[in-house]
This record gives sequence, structure tokens and C-alpha cells, in this order.
Amino acid sequence: MKARKVLSLIALMLVMALALTACGGNQQQPTSEEQPKQSSETPAEAPAQVLKYGTDAEPVGLDPHTVSSTSSIRIFRQIYNTLIDVDDEMNFVPELAESWEQPDELTYIFKLREGVKFHNGREMTAEDVKFSFERVLNPETAAIGKSYYDSISAIEVADNYTIKFILKEPFAPFMTNLTSLYGAIVPKEVIEENSNLMQVACGTGPFMLKEWIPDNKVILEKNSDYFVEGKPTLDKIEYYVMTDESARVAALRTGNVDVIKLPASSIPLIEGNKDINILEYQSNDYSYVGFNLDLDKFKELKVRQAISLAINREEIIDLVYDGNAKVTGFVPAAMGRWAIDFESEELYKQNIEKAKQLMAEAGYPNGFETTIAVGLLDDINSTGEVLQKQLEQIGIKATIQNLESGQYVDAWKNRTHEMMVGRNGAGTDPNRAVAFFFSSKGSANVWGYSNPEVDALCNQGKVTVDETERETIYKEAQKLIVNDVPNLFIASPMEYYFVRNNVEGFVPTTFDAENFNSVTIK
Repeated sequence: MKARKVLSLIALMLVMALALTACGGNQQQPTSEEQPKQSSETPAEAPAQVLKYGTDAEPVGLDPHTVSSTSSIRIFRQIYNTLIDVDDEMNFVPELAESWEQPDELTYIFKLREGVKFHNGREMTAEDVKFSFERVLNPETAAIGKSYYDSISAIEVADNYTIKFILKEPFAPFMTNLTSLYGAIVPKEVIEENSNLMQVACGTGPFMLKEWIPDNKVILEKNSDYFVEGKPTLDKIEYYVMTDESARVAALRTGNVDVIKLPASSIPLIEGNKDINILEYQSNDYSYVGFNLDLDKFKELKVRQAISLAINREEIIDLVYDGNAKVTGFVPAAMGRWAIDFESEELYKQNIEKAKQLMAEAGYPNGFETTIAVGLLDDINSTGEVLQKQLEQIGIKATIQNLESGQYVDAWKNRTHEMMVGRNGAGTDPNRAVAFFFSSKGSANVWGYSNPEVDALCNQGKVTVDETERETIYKEAQKLIVNDVPNLFIASPMEYYFVRNNVEGFVPTTFDAENFNSVTIK
């Protein structure tokens, strides 16, 4: 394994700042260091049920309808619920809806759990479901998942605990899309009071926001009224912002934090430590390089194809992920039969001479200068550095542009970058993996990409109920998109959590990576 560049160790600074709160009190609790010590003559108290998470980036906001940053999702996935969820076998399971029926191909009726409360103490009803989806569908909200629910024609409240969705046309991914936090159920009064949910949070989930000190920490506390009896078992989750990897590792070793997430290349730093367990799972994510297709140089298909031929994905996997990732497209192998064999595609096979020829044919025989925007995630930054070297082979001189979380999201949304390295989650249905990112009207198509053939296939795929036909449709769309190269698709990594061995009940999986409902500190 090649050594990674390690940044200087930065001690975690406790900053006195005004905490941003919602739905709960703001009384600061003592840290573990401030707790009174036990006398040797008195029995030891049970350990505090507080999970301390060393996170690599500051959340950019807490609105589940408008924010797609991993650093934010990590927080608000503990705060909000959706109508339904999926289990490890991708079967639909109840969440806020306890049952459902589909009387015809356009109608879905959900019976809600009774007695579910928002964190402000008010009971959630069908009116809240209606409000939440109407908010997502309102163009003024600029909801990330609007295209997920554009098929909805009407939302009807039958009674306090019954909600009916009527679709414009059959839409095969509808149930799957309801499992996304883009459709989280939120209370109207909190949004009316605050305009949005960027700095406040009020859901029905197992944990509620207690405190957010920017650039320092986010504290969630147990929702004692959570609708799942006996859950959560933790009293708090404390997220400490530690952008430097070595600082997170040091904090884990000393027990100042209980869990961190690191790339495979960091395993040797922890391996053999009897106090720390390494938990792994195959992610459904993929790393990518996106192009700003408003720029003349990237409007040229041959330029994008040349870049695809110039890069060596296996080298990136070796250097960035220490070999613990798979060459991938935007439908990763974790999605099983939906994925094509991307490695067999011609544009995935490094061919420098062919790449140089395409650059010359596009009018750039000597290459050009560009920038590669990266964020705070370690693997994204490292991928940018490797790409920078690989692109030199065809005359492209790239400068790395390091962006803070907010700057990165703004560049992604507003297309102010040239090239951008990032990571996407493919979801559990090919409609998200394909249409959400690459149809002309896809909510996350921020690149300016448009192909009428792809659009037609996406429209066909979403109304086709037969799974075999859908598979054929989406595989054809994948091949078109790979040839068009609106993004370079690189690696689907294994994911690793490094957890102190006094943490029990944490079992990350592909489709439920950070479920802390059953975690205890022993």
C-alpha cells in the first residue's frame, strides 16, 4: 500500500458559540470529563449511553428536502422518518405508515401509525404527510427530490390517519421513492416559523436536535416519545467535527470518540488495536468526476471520451482505496441485476494514444487548463490528486480547487465548477440511479446533460411494471450515458467504520449504514 499524505494533527477546539436548536431544550450537559469521579468504596455507575462520533465535515444544513450533503444526511437521518423503508433484502417495511394498499395502478392508500409525535410534542397526522409532499413539489422549495414525486396528481386526506396518493400515470419506482429522506415528513408550523429547516430540525425520528455549535459539534438527544417501543437505547449522539483524519484517529485511540469512518487505506493505522473493531460493508455509492457542460471544452464529446480513456480506474482504486473498491458505473454492483458490466465498456479501458487522437480531433492537440473541485471527504480529495497526474498524459493541466462544504454544494448546485469530484448514492431503484441524475429533468442533473434517447428510456422505465422489461430499458440507458460521459464513473468502495469495542449493537449494511437505534455503550 502506498502511504497517504497525512495532514498535521489538529486538536479538537471547543468553541463557545450560540447553539442552533429546535424542538427541545438547550441546557448544556457536562462532558464525561466533568462527571464526578466514583469513590473506590462505591459501586461504579453504568456507563453513560452517549455515542461520540468523529465526523469529517460540518453539516451544510438540516433540511431533508433540500440538502443532499453526506455530512448533513448523517445527522438528519436520525431526526426524520419516511412513510416506509426497505430492509436488507430490499423489501418494503412499515415506518410512519403501518400498512398500505394499491387498489389500482394509480392509487396508493397508506394507513398511518396513531400516536406518533413530532419532537415539539404535536401528533403527526395525514395533514402533515400532505403538507410535506406538497412542499417538495412546490418549485419555490427547490427540493432535491422533486422529480421523485412529480408523478403525483393529487394527495387526499381521508381522515387523520389515512392518506391517499393518486398518480398521473403508472410509476414503477413510486414505493421505492417513498423510502427516501427526500420525502421525510415535517411539521408545517416549524417551517412557517423558520422559513426552512436549514438550521433547525423537528421530526418524528429516534433522536432530536439539542445543540449545533458550528464548526465544532452537533448534539442529538433521545426522543423519549419515539414510536418504536424501547428505542433508541442511547441517550445521546454527539457528532464532533474533525476534518483532519489524523485527529479523528487519535481521538478514537484515546476514547474521546467512539466511532469514525475512514477509507480502507487507514486500516493499518488501527489494525491490531484490541480496543477497536473494524466493521465493513459494500457500499451502494460511487465516486465520479462531473463536467460543467456549459463550457466549450466540455461540450465536446470527444474531450470527455478522451478523459475517460486517459484515466486508470484501477490505479485510483489502488491508491485511494487500497484496492478495496470495485470499478463501477452509476448503477453499482450492489444493485445486482440492474447493473451492466462497466469494465467491459471500451471507454473504461485506458488508451492514451486513442485519447490524444480524440483531443486533437476536438481541437485541443496540446490539451488545456482546467480546475478540479474537491470537498472535504478524504477519498474525494485523494481521487482529485490522482486524476491531476493522470490527465497530464494528454496535456490537461488541472489545478485542484479545495472547497469547504457549503462552497462545494453551491458549486454543485449552481454549476460554477469546471470539473468536480464527488460521490453519489445509487439508491435502491434504477430510476434514481439513472433518471434522477441523468434525465434532462432529473432533480440531481446539475451538469447540463441532455439526451432525448435517455429521456425516452427513463420515461419508459418509470411506467413499466414488468421487472425484466425495466432491466432491459435501464441497461440500454446506462450504455448511452457511458458513451456520452457526462460524468466519469470510477469506484464503488467498501466502507469502513472504526468502532471502540465498548460499542454494541451497531451493524452497518449496504442499505442501512448508520442505524444507531439499538446501540449501547457497555
